[in-house]
Amino acid sequence: MAGKLLYDDLLKKGSVPRMVVESYDLCLYQCFADLGEGERLVWKTATKTLTTHNLTAMREKLAKLKPAEVCLRQSSAFDEMIGQPSKTDGNALLIPLSLDSIFF
Repeated sequence: MAGKLLYDDLLKKGSVPRMVVESYDLCLYQCFADLGEGERLVWKTATKTLTTHNLTAMREKLAKLKPAEVCLRQSSAFDEMIGQPSKTDGNALLIPLSLDSIFF
């Protein structure tokens, strides 16, 4: 298994094919990089994952990476909340994000 994928190492690459921002409870965002071999969690340091408390802050960090594609992923706990069985294929909503509009 490969080591942890550090944000600073991604900065050195120059560009990243695909980034996925995972939204947790609409106030915590964590990102994953897809470099061609599947998604990998991005770490700020060797002991702390790259997280933000708002989407704008995460978009600003990702803009420095110059990714070809950025998506926001939100999974709903609705089925669990109403007592429905878990879905085998999940219920994640994947929304494309633009990094161009964060700088006015």
